[in-house]
Amino acid sequence: MAQPLWALTLLGLMGLGLSLRSRKPESFRSETELNHLVVDEASGVVYVGAVNALYQLSADLQVQQHVVTGPFLDNKKCTPPIEPSQCHEAMLTDNFNQLLLLDPPGKRLVECGSLFKGICALRAMSNISVRLFYEDGSGEKSFVASNDERVATVGLVSSTRPDGERVLFVGKGNGPHDNGIIVSTRLLDRSEGREAFEAYSDHTTFKAGYLSTNTQQFVAAFEDGRYVFFIFNQQDKHPAKNRTLLARMCKDDPSYYSYVEMDLLCKDPTEPQNSVFGTCLAASVATPGAGRALYAVFSRDGRSTGGPGAGLCMFPLEKVHEMMEANRNTCYAGTRESGRTNFYKPFHGDIQCGGHARGASESFPCGSEHLPYPLGSRDGLEATALLHRGGLNLTAVTVTAENGHTIAFLGTSDGRILKVYLAPDGTSSEYGSIPVDINKKIKGDLALSGNLSNLYAMTQDKVFRLPVQECLSYATCAQCRDSQDPYCGWCVIEGRCTRKSECSRAEEAGHWLWSREKSCVTITDAFPQNMSRRAQGEVRLSVSPLPTLAKEDELLCLFGESPPHSARVEDDAVICNSPSSIPSTPPGQDHVDVSIQLLFKHGNVFLTSHQYPFYDCREAMSLVENLPCISCASNRWTCQWDLQYYECREASPNPEDGIIRAHMEDNCPQFLAPNPLVIPMNHETEVTFQGKNLETVKVSSLYVGSDLLKFEETVTMHESDTFSFRTPKLSHDANETLPLHLYVKSFGKNIDSKLQVTLYNCSFGRSDCSLCLAADPAYRCVWCRGQNRCVYEALCSNVTSECPPPVITRIQPETGPLGGGILVTIHGSNLGVKADDVKKITVAGQDCAFEPRGYSVSTRIVCAIEASETPFTGGIEVDVNGKLGHSPPHVQFTYQQPQPLSVEPRQGPQAGGTTLTINGTYLDTGSKEDVRVTLNDVPCEVTKFGAQLQCVTGSQLAPGQVALEISYGGSRVPSPGISFTYCENPVLRAFEPLRSFVSGGRSINVTGQGFSLIQKFAMIVIAEPLRSWRRRREAGSLEPVTVMGTEYVFYNDTKVVFLSPAVPEEPEAYNLTALIQMDGHRALLRTEAGAFEYVADPTFENFTGGVKKQVNKLIHARGTNLNKAMTLEEAEAFVGAERCIMKTLTETDLYCEPPEVQPPPKRRQKRDTAHNLPEFIVKFGSREWVLGRVEYDTRASDVPLSLILPLVMVPMVFIIVVSIYCYWRKSQQAEREYEKIKSQLEGLEESVRDRCKKEFTDLMIEMEDQTNDVHEAGIPTLDYKTYTDRVFFLPSKDGDKDVMITGKLDIPESRRPIVEQALYQFSNLLNSKSFLINFIHTLENQREFSARAKVYFASLLTVALHGKLEYYTDIMRTLFLELMEQYVVAKNPKLMLRRSETVVERMLSNWMSICLYQYLKDSAGEPLYKLFKAIKHQVEKGPVDAVQKKAKYTLNDTGLLGDDVEYAPLTVSVIVQDEGIDAIPVKVLNCDTISQVKEKIIDQVYRTQPCSCWPKPDSVVLEWRPGSTAQILSDLDLTSQREGRWKRINTLMHYNVRDGATLILSKVGVSQQPEDSQQDLPGERHALLEEENRVWHLVRPTDEVDEGKSKRGSMKEKERTKAITEIYLTRLLSVKGTLQQFVDNFFQSVLAPGHAVPPAVKYFFDFLDEQAEKHDIRDEDTIHIWKTNSLPLRFWVNILKNPHFIFDVHVHEVVDASLSVIAQTFMDACTRTEHKLSRDSPSNKLLYAKEISTYKKMVEDYYKGIRQMVQVSDQDMNTHLAEISRAHTDSLNTLVALHQLYQYTQKYYDEIINALEEDPAAQKMQLAFRLQQIAAALENKVTDL
Repeated sequence: MAQPLWALTLLGLMGLGLSLRSRKPESFRSETELNHLVVDEASGVVYVGAVNALYQLSADLQVQQHVVTGPFLDNKKCTPPIEPSQCHEAMLTDNFNQLLLLDPPGKRLVECGSLFKGICALRAMSNISVRLFYEDGSGEKSFVASNDERVATVGLVSSTRPDGERVLFVGKGNGPHDNGIIVSTRLLDRSEGREAFEAYSDHTTFKAGYLSTNTQQFVAAFEDGRYVFFIFNQQDKHPAKNRTLLARMCKDDPSYYSYVEMDLLCKDPTEPQNSVFGTCLAASVATPGAGRALYAVFSRDGRSTGGPGAGLCMFPLEKVHEMMEANRNTCYAGTRESGRTNFYKPFHGDIQCGGHARGASESFPCGSEHLPYPLGSRDGLEATALLHRGGLNLTAVTVTAENGHTIAFLGTSDGRILKVYLAPDGTSSEYGSIPVDINKKIKGDLALSGNLSNLYAMTQDKVFRLPVQECLSYATCAQCRDSQDPYCGWCVIEGRCTRKSECSRAEEAGHWLWSREKSCVTITDAFPQNMSRRAQGEVRLSVSPLPTLAKEDELLCLFGESPPHSARVEDDAVICNSPSSIPSTPPGQDHVDVSIQLLFKHGNVFLTSHQYPFYDCREAMSLVENLPCISCASNRWTCQWDLQYYECREASPNPEDGIIRAHMEDNCPQFLAPNPLVIPMNHETEVTFQGKNLETVKVSSLYVGSDLLKFEETVTMHESDTFSFRTPKLSHDANETLPLHLYVKSFGKNIDSKLQVTLYNCSFGRSDCSLCLAADPAYRCVWCRGQNRCVYEALCSNVTSECPPPVITRIQPETGPLGGGILVTIHGSNLGVKADDVKKITVAGQDCAFEPRGYSVSTRIVCAIEASETPFTGGIEVDVNGKLGHSPPHVQFTYQQPQPLSVEPRQGPQAGGTTLTINGTYLDTGSKEDVRVTLNDVPCEVTKFGAQLQCVTGSQLAPGQVALEISYGGSRVPSPGISFTYCENPVLRAFEPLRSFVSGGRSINVTGQGFSLIQKFAMIVIAEPLRSWRRRREAGSLEPVTVMGTEYVFYNDTKVVFLSPAVPEEPEAYNLTALIQMDGHRALLRTEAGAFEYVADPTFENFTGGVKKQVNKLIHARGTNLNKAMTLEEAEAFVGAERCIMKTLTETDLYCEPPEVQPPPKRRQKRDTAHNLPEFIVKFGSREWVLGRVEYDTRASDVPLSLILPLVMVPMVFIIVVSIYCYWRKSQQAEREYEKIKSQLEGLEESVRDRCKKEFTDLMIEMEDQTNDVHEAGIPTLDYKTYTDRVFFLPSKDGDKDVMITGKLDIPESRRPIVEQALYQFSNLLNSKSFLINFIHTLENQREFSARAKVYFASLLTVALHGKLEYYTDIMRTLFLELMEQYVVAKNPKLMLRRSETVVERMLSNWMSICLYQYLKDSAGEPLYKLFKAIKHQVEKGPVDAVQKKAKYTLNDTGLLGDDVEYAPLTVSVIVQDEGIDAIPVKVLNCDTISQVKEKIIDQVYRTQPCSCWPKPDSVVLEWRPGSTAQILSDLDLTSQREGRWKRINTLMHYNVRDGATLILSKVGVSQQPEDSQQDLPGERHALLEEENRVWHLVRPTDEVDEGKSKRGSMKEKERTKAITEIYLTRLLSVKGTLQQFVDNFFQSVLAPGHAVPPAVKYFFDFLDEQAEKHDIRDEDTIHIWKTNSLPLRFWVNILKNPHFIFDVHVHEVVDASLSVIAQTFMDACTRTEHKLSRDSPSNKLLYAKEISTYKKMVEDYYKGIRQMVQVSDQDMNTHLAEISRAHTDSLNTLVALHQLYQYTQKYYDEIINALEEDPAAQKMQLAFRLQQIAAALENKVTDL
């Protein structure tokens, strides 16, 4: 049992390690760049400062609070508070977090941003949303941080004394628009009349003495005892160099007398003369052991000799203080002359040293007014880098200690954390590297958690929590030791790698083995060191280091497969018994290793192990072939050879005679020294050999043989131990030679034989004379002329020593360039025995220089051809030792001149990789190796050689056109005019989607520029195993993998779609980098939106029981992470061989609609019926999941009669049969009707989807054109006056004829000055608040003062008071408070603002319209205009009934064209007469009326002009000239179609106008009338007047039925028409889907708090919140209703329904109907009441039912976002209103408005006078008298009117 328990324990520990390893580090991602990070040691909360945001995160980086801090209106030059009227340059500016510090005693957070001159705020640490202090109106004294994000600010929160007040020490550089303060001490609490963040005293600031921008770049601030330190880099001007300075001052120093600074120098040990690193990038203070020290990382720029690099230096603070005190003493007590060279006054210049007594620094540790201050010294502290790294920068550092060992964590510029052990001797060792965020710099704020167990690292947009150690992941002591992690050690008694504090007996000797001491418990020796497998005994094991063992610490021995037994411990040795059973010895070995394991009995914890050998002498004799005795005696064991019994046995202490003792192998009987050593084949050869130590061998019967060649011969003995034998004729054709180890046997026993000879064959591989004569002389091979072959000399009687002439069989290549220089290889036979035999070579008559390196005996000669002047073909001649060899006629060599003519393609990317195809003549001259292609000296690698050349371009340093050059054999051939152009590499701009599952196959749309240059694309993913994961693999470590995906679709120069390749599973185990390979250019698949990511594949749950019961409904599949990298549109599902239509895809659920009829399975089974059910398959990208099978419901719908008959009475049978028959007939009929309708519905539903896609695509294309028009002509936004006229007065009863719009007052010129003067006096009277309030109250008290009159009056008042909008706002606010009081008293606050029943409610509407005009123009106008244009375009794409005002494409069910009208789109060419412009194509429909065609033509022709300038359709004539004749087109003429009393309006189809027809548009003249209509015009007009209700266009009204039809038939027709109309409601969905994006864009522009919310909205919403609080209204619904009624319903709905209020457009009735639906949806979204929809709900409500919840949330978030915005003060609002007044008042008809207002005064004159006389305030101001004077002045004017 012990072994299984131990194994389980070890596996458990390994599993624990695996689980810990596999844990992905926690991370948090910000939408904006991160700036600062701090950690609360007590609570573990992490605070992060980012651009425009603050985050409060839990210890595991979950968001607890999020605060928006920007962007806001600001400008670096302006002083807060920012007022646009005073700061005209103000714009939305990002807020960079400059300072983020904790004050734990005060439980508050200090945060300073770059906005508003760097002012700060205090926030609650428990909830950062709670702002404890913020003041932006204190001026320069509260400017703390730099307002330039490039200038660093550092700070420290501390106390001036142990019991002193909390202050903030700040150091910052001096930005271009900063206040010049470099170092300052700031209050954190109000003190002695000073607010928080003001200077601690009048002297606790240092300003720069000269304005040198960015002179100082601060790095860090820290404290030590009574001192505070700053470390910063300073760029000196004279001389120009960078210095790293350390400044110190006392905390309790209100005058900065103690300020002293000196240089810090970090030497680079790798540079000559120990040059110093340049710039300090980060610093940290720690107390590792010997004392507190400053650790700083420095960088070296690339201009130095060593290139870029970085180093870590350590400065003990004790030495820092000593150096600073020494500098102070030197200055105070030294001479003035020496002081000038070494000392200076920081931030200013020279300083006066000397003249003070020694000891002044000790007497005044914090300086004094009489001592020199501030003091700077050029004598600084030097240190040599503990660690240096080349090629990268160290960007962050934090240092900690573990058990007295110092550990540094260093952030790098390439996104890694280096773990470094800092040894006491000053050396360092990097023991780990964590890839945090590859290629993204680790920011300077590298913080440890409060318990020092985790490290928080920050990159550009992410925060990571990383454990400082992962000891438990190392499963064995060896892994723990090899990790070299100073946190880790092997806990012996527990058998795991832990921190020392986690090991229970770590303090006992040998129980916790520190990893850096490189020791594990090992067995260093064993006695005996080995043992025979046949022996028994004890084994004494020496263990080091053996841990201290208590009495209860019993050890067990586990020896091989034997049961564990108790071990004895003696000193440092452990004694175990040998095992009872030993495994068998493996074949081919003479021993077996058996494992000894030592375990602690308690828990079976593994201690150590050792491999112990057991040897077997019987196996030792057969290890070496044919040498049994020598093999036995020479091995490492104590084996001996028994000569008598001829066996190997274990050595005995006292060996008897006849024994060859161990290691005495030379005494073995043996045979050796054969002669000759080589034996020819097929010839009997006499072989002699020697014998040795043959006393015990019977030499009379010896045999020699070979098992390989199966022969055995008798041995003949000669004198003096010499023997011989004769070989038979041996043969072996497979090789030239064959080594033979011969055996010698005596009476069947092998005697040790060292007889090794070589059998050789002269004929093998020597087919000609030269090869034969070149053989090794020892072989004695000769060329036998008679046999014409190479044989052993004894086998030939006709030997020749002279070879025949050489023979040439072929050459390669067969062509060469005229310039020569290429190598020609000549193949043949008898081409010489050695290279010197070749005397001369000629090729095609030209000498060819012999190349000895390529020579092969007899068969190959290589030579280099010379140049030839002309093309020529000739043979080859070879001279070998005077014998000439000539090539046969078919072997000829040709000189020819290659001529390149063209190259394709002509351009490619600068990075190279383009495959060029070169065309020309004779390009296949020579061989591939002889051709060299270059482009501007850059090689183009030749990949294909032949009639065409292909090569792959290299990269060029710069784009441009380069010449293509080709060389053959080093000689360049002319290539005039052939060039290739290197273009800029393609640019990757964006891609989507951003992620893929690891199984790949997802379509990745990559957009950019320059893709058409590329021939071959690929998506490459480089998977680099993370180190932590690599270690956790026991079976096999993870290897780096590069995956290439070559599936892609090229669309155009800007778009390529790739299929993501599959990558290894467990994406978290790798650092995955995705790139796009474009020929030779690689681009990272990374944009500002982020890098491309892979996520683990989703998981699906299989169907229960493997089968899903399906009853023609949706199929539901469950899983996890389903939509993590997949969308509904991309996902696919199948039932058998048919598609299952996707309906819903969420993170955990998938729904799809299966086929109606059960489809066949993909793989049909023969027997099992369950397997013949169709499979349900889900396909995401490249991967498929089979979740089970689907079973359709096949139950019969009719109940069999056989089951019913036995249960009923016999007399009832006939009745039942009849009933069933009737029922069946009825049901069949209903079923047919149902199926018919169902089929029609399904077809419609399918068509809706297809139509949506098609229509949306078409609309997008058309809207692109519209957008281009918008960019060309701009959005036709109305000017301010027209806008206000239409909003205020267009809805009035006179409409556009209203006097306020026309601006015409009929005043005689003689009276105009008097009237105008009186009206100005009336204006002054209106500016009296008492008068105006009385005026309004009096009018509202009059019964005949109707709601319409109130609205009109309020609009007049708005125009009249436009010059003083602040005053207008004050009046509105006063009236509003009165109105609110009324509703609150009546306890109906929700009803307030419900409708415009009072003057103030209309005033509010107008006020919103005024304040939001600029917002409409700048932001919301464009999406509204695009929405209007999209609706208009969509409506006009289909038929529109000109009479009924109904359209095929609409959102309004009441305006839906309830018939399927046949139509066809036409494109006609329109020529505008007398305007001299080309024909313009216009899209129309053949069912359009002529007026509709005119409207579309005018819309297209005059699209770049304002709508108000367009001609009216009635004012133009449309003419068609199909041939030689011309025809005037009109809606009604004599050709119009008649049906009884009905007359149909003419269409293009009526006139048979075809696609491509040309129409002429001309203005109507006096004599220009259609000829047809002139003939009978009075009659036509009379007929039209008579039958104006009998005109129809596309659909006849449904209530008009021909009299000839019966009433019954009429009813049926009506029902059918109604049914069909309902079916056409699906068109609403199509239009809705097409327009959805434009609707969403408009809603987002209006309801997105992230946009610049107009100040009026914030101001008024805050006013409502304030009043709700004042009246104790807690009901959020009430406040929500107020806000909704005041802005969305009062303003936005009005604009949405009337786009012509803001744009110069004409809104058609059918467009207006769709806008009304969207407006209603907007209204529904703004209400909090739940809309319970049912089957009977209006179609308009059902249409947007799905989106309403989203829109409601947008409204809620909008209101919430506005509430969280910075408050708009009265002053800010008044400034804004004054700007509007100043800009627009002059354009309004103010005088007309005053005149119209006076009409109300005249009408209710007596009532107004009475009200003024009763009001005490009015009496004091004599307002009634002033009104009487004005009335007297205007009386004549009124009379005139």
